[in-house]
This record gives sequence, structure tokens and C-alpha cells, in this order.
Amino acid sequence: MKFNLTGVARGVRAAIDGFVRSFSLTDHELYNRNAAFEAGVEVTPKAVMQLDAVWSCVRLISETIATLPLAMYERTSAGKRVSPQHPLHFVIHDQPNADSTASVFWEAMVAAMLLRGAGRAEKLYVGEQLVGLAYLDPDKLVCTRDFNTGRKKFTYPRPNGTLREIPEARVWTIPGFTLDGTNGVSVIAYGAKVFGNAMAADKAAAQTFKSGLLQTVYYKMAAFLNPKQRAEFKANLQGSVERGETPLLEGGTDVETVGIKPSDAQLLESRGYSVEAICRWFRVPPWMVGHTEKSTSWGTGIEQQMIGFLTFTLAPWLKRIEQAISKDLLRPSERARHYPKFSVEGLLRADSAARAAFYAAMVNNGILTRDEVRELEDREPMGGNAAVLTVQSAMTTLDGLGTTDASDANNARAAIRAFLGFEDDQKRG
Repeated sequence: MKFNLTGVARGVRAAIDGFVRSFSLTDHELYNRNAAFEAGVEVTPKAVMQLDAVWSCVRLISETIATLPLAMYERTSAGKRVSPQHPLHFVIHDQPNADSTASVFWEAMVAAMLLRGAGRAEKLYVGEQLVGLAYLDPDKLVCTRDFNTGRKKFTYPRPNGTLREIPEARVWTIPGFTLDGTNGVSVIAYGAKVFGNAMAADKAAAQTFKSGLLQTVYYKMAAFLNPKQRAEFKANLQGSVERGETPLLEGGTDVETVGIKPSDAQLLESRGYSVEAICRWFRVPPWMVGHTEKSTSWGTGIEQQMIGFLTFTLAPWLKRIEQAISKDLLRPSERARHYPKFSVEGLLRADSAARAAFYAAMVNNGILTRDEVRELEDREPMGGNAAVLTVQSAMTTLDGLGTTDASDANNARAAIRAFLGFEDDQKRG
């Protein structure tokens, strides 16, 4: 009896390939499959975003980062400066693609990094030149792995619904917080129990308020009812207690409750604790999402609070994005001269006093010119002395320090002596 080994091998390979492809899941399907039910609710990114604390944390971080100016900079012999002529500057600063602005694009990317563990976008090319980035929705992106080569293959729907394949080299991935140095982990997956408890508390609160703060009730009768009496009871009496009406109890009817009181369950306290627990997962001060039961310890001024938020919450995400741009979007020959950078000074724009103090310190110490400050405030430069660096020495120029004319000093001395009523030395002699 002869066997066709080649045919058997092909059959085995096809079976294995089919088995592997059966696990090709979108992020949405993956989270649904791995959802936590410990608190009696299904934890998915979409469901979690219905929690007001999660919604506020994700919006706060993603919108703040999206509104910070992100630009390409150039290292030159004269120093570092913005490089608007670089092709990537327009993509990351103004418009990543024809259908989106930079702020909307970065909002979606950061939100995916927060909730899914990674943000993905398709790199758009004209020839070999990168000309744009298109955000890839995690709910629609399907990732498979080729059985022969082991490489990832991405499938994404077109606007008309037909599927297209995106080469792995064209998918740009920015991982979030990672434990293995490669793949980002999802805060939803790791904090499923905390988020599930918060969702269960919200669900219980909604049910409690819906029933007028009453628990589940039952009616106790002294005798058995016939079918006609049961129908009349359900039509006229059952539910009147839940509706807040005053029932008339006849024939030994009594009303009892089952379950625990909302006060015993500490319903409102547990919801407040859920807000604080969620904020810890996103590393956001509770007061920044409207939870003001406890004061912040990050300082009393808005500037100090913003510095704390920038240092401990935003800085890791900003650095992660900047390094991902340099690594994946710049050519190796460009990395030594060009680099992306967020301008975090934009966080101070809402505080006029802090912004004025910052500008004054930069100008008085010869770091910025007045024209550069005017440019930051979107005002037209004045030129002349406004474009010259000055320091706090009678506001002289940097190259004029220590070169004060002697005659000017003598004239100033004579004027001061005359003002004080002293005679000139020569006249007195």
C-alpha cells in the first residue's frame, strides 16, 4: 500500500495554516474573548469608555498631547532651530492625511495607546518619500501571521467595505507601556478587575435610582390566591411600591424587601473610590477629572500643577512618540541632523501670569529676543533692537557688556553730583 507523502504534507500544512488563521482576531474581538467577568460585567474598551472617569482620563491625556505643538527641528552649526522645510514637518504638525488634521490624528493615536496598548497608522508614500499617515482603527484592523515566512500581515477594510492587505513595513506602531520591550500592554486588560468593579457599581447605582432608592421587594400573602385574584393583584397592586405609590394592603398582604440597603452597600462611597482607582491606573490627578473631594498635593498654583502633570503623566508619552518618529519615519541619514520635539510651553498658554514670568526670565537672561517672544504670541516681529539678545545690565546687548564708554560714565557722574548739589572738582580748585 503506497502513500502520497507530498499530499499528506500539504494537507497537514493547510490544516495548520487554517488553524492559525482561525485565531486572526481584531483587537475588539480579542478583548471580547478575554473579557473579565469577575464583577459580573463584560470589560471591553468601548464599555470602559462609558465610565465617566475613564472617559475624562483618556480625553485629558489624548487631547492635551494632541494640542501641544509637534515640529521637526534641525541641528545646525549656529544651533538648533525649527525646520518647517522638512517634508515630515507638515505631516506631524499640520495634516497627516487628506481627511484629518494633526490634532485629530494624535488624539486617536494616543487614545489607542492608552486603551489598546498601541497606536497604529499606515505610512503613505509617493515613490520613496513619506507624505502622510493614516490612522488605523483597532476594531477594524486584523493581524495574521504568514505560516511560511512568520511575518505579520495586516488586513483593513476600504471605505466601500472591501478588504485590502497592508504590508507590515507600511504599518507604523507606537507601543504603549511595555513589559517585554516590544509590545505595549493595555491598561484595560491589566485593570479589568478594577474597571469591572466600577462598571458594576455604576450599574447597581443606576438600578437603585431607577427603582426610587428601593431594594427588590416581595409580597407575602396569608392564603393562596386563585388565578383570578393573582391577575387582579398584578394589575392593580404589584409594582405600586416600586413606583412610589401608597398601596392598600388587604387580606393579610405584607411587603418585605430582599437584598441590602444602598447605605449598607456604601454605594456612593464605592463609586468615589472607583474614580480614584481609575485615576491611579491612568496616572491622572483626580481633581483634573472633576473629582475634588480631596485636594491635590502637587502645589497650589496652576503652574505647579501643570508641571507635575507634565512630568509624571505626559512626559513618558511624549518621549515615546518622539522616539518612534525618529526611529520609524526618518531615514538613518536624517537622524543625526533632524529630530521631532513637542513644545510643552504650550501648557502655560492658559496662565497669563506664568507665561509672562516665563517670557520675562527668558528675555532678561538673554535666552530669547523680544521678537522671538512676539512670534510665540503670534505677533508680527518688530526688528531692530527687538531682535537682539539682552540681559539685565541696563538692558545692554550681550556683546556690549564691559565696554561702557568712559565719557558716558564721566557725564553720568557729573550729572549725579550736580543733582546732589556738589561743586565740580575743577571749579572748587
